[in-house]
Amino acid sequence: MIRPDLVDCWIFRVTPAGEIEVLLLRRAPGRILAGLWQCVSGSVDGAERVALAALREVAEETGLRGAAIESFYDLDLVNQFHEPSVDAVLVSAVFAVRVAPDADATLSHEHDGQRWLPIEEAWSEVVWPGYRDAIGRIRDDLLDPARAPWFELDPETGARRVGAWPAAGEAAR
Repeated sequence: MIRPDLVDCWIFRVTPAGEIEVLLLRRAPGRILAGLWQCVSGSVDGAERVALAALREVAEETGLRGAAIESFYDLDLVNQFHEPSVDAVLVSAVFAVRVAPDADATLSHEHDGQRWLPIEEAWSEVVWPGYRDAIGRIRDDLLDPARAPWFELDPETGARRVGAWPAAGEAAR
C-alpha cells in the first residue's frame, strides 16, 4: 500500500448556460513555485483519510464547503514528481469537486489570484502534464452521466458511492 504525501483537488462548475469552468488558483509570492496556476493542493495529515484531506484542503484554500459542493470525485489518478526542495519524489492523489454554478472562492494566504476558465482554456493554461491529465478526466469521465457515478465519493466518509467491489466468491457484474 502506498500512502500519498499530498492531495490535489480540481474544482469545476457547470454554468447556467451549460459551459464547464475550472477554477485555477495562482500561488502567492514567497511560496515555492510562486505564480503557478494550479488546483487546490496540500498535505495529508497523519492518519487522515486521503479523500477527506482533499475536501479539507478545498475548504482551507477556497472556503468552498457544504452546500457549495455538489459532487466529490476520485479521478483515479496518482501523480509522482521529483521535488528538489525536499530532494525526494512526492506522490499526490488527485480528486475533483463539482461546485454550484454560483460558487466562488475566498482565497487563503496561499494564493493571490483566481480564475474560472472554460475547461479547454484551463487545460491549455496549466503547466504540468499531470494537471492536464486531471482536467482531461473531468472532461472525459465526470461530464459523462454514465461514467461519473463510478468516480463519485461520499463527502462525509470518502467512500465510493457506487461500484463497490463484489464480496468474496461473488462475480463482478
